[in-house]
Amino acid sequence: MTAVSIHRVAMRTLLFVWLSILAGCASQQAGGPYNIDETMKSRGQNSRVDIIVLHYTASTKPSALMTLTNRDVSAHYVVSDDAKPIVYRLVNEDRNAWHAGESSWYGRTFINQRSIGIEIVHPGWQPNAKGENGHPYPEAQIEVVAKLTRDIAQRHGILPENIVGHSDVAPGRKVDPGPSFPWKKLAQMGVGRWFDEKLAAKYQAEYVRNGAPDAGWFQRQLKRVGYAVPENGYFDQKTLAVIAAFQAHYRPELVTGKPDAQTAARLQALPTSGSGL
Repeated sequence: MTAVSIHRVAMRTLLFVWLSILAGCASQQAGGPYNIDETMKSRGQNSRVDIIVLHYTASTKPSALMTLTNRDVSAHYVVSDDAKPIVYRLVNEDRNAWHAGESSWYGRTFINQRSIGIEIVHPGWQPNAKGENGHPYPEAQIEVVAKLTRDIAQRHGILPENIVGHSDVAPGRKVDPGPSFPWKKLAQMGVGRWFDEKLAAKYQAEYVRNGAPDAGWFQRQLKRVGYAVPENGYFDQKTLAVIAAFQAHYRPELVTGKPDAQTAARLQALPTSGSGL
């Protein structure tokens, strides 16, 4: 190697060292009684967020934005019902939003601390004897909700079974996003969970022939797929409320709260994790 080559190598090495020192200095946060060095990162970490909860506002966009920015209730995002929907980010994803309240999913409580809340502008739904599903969600709005939810799930590594409605994590207390929310369509777009429809048809024929399972079976199965439910072997009011929440998500065409053969079949055909599609 010539003297010129040696000099060039030495200069390149010196430049690399100097740039490394500068990068280290730039990553140190100075101020106060100490500096923070961020040049090294641990492999042993993941996101604090593992659940996405979808809500409806039960109000107009102006009213929803006023409430969610001026009261002790909030959400990370609001998706408007405009012809070209707008996504409002009201709370950064690294902070808690106060959207879920008293809630539970797969035995995990304090859902606000581990979830992202998305409010969807929608007039709301009230259960009634006719079994009506309520006002439909505009297609453009659902497209935006699906894209937003998918982006969040990918960023945080959120599993399909942990993309849920407010009624799933707070059955009996909340009914949003209601039975008109197109959960199956979102699952087909890679967002959330759905049941294996072929298996469900098979199970339903068996339950029609032999009768639906008892309360203990329903309670065990509902717990298996994430719901907080009593385990007392009775169809008490809390258990019936959880069945209604399950139906609003997976049997939206008829939300009765009754433990019938079709509900049992869809529940059995719903995977514990992942999607059945």
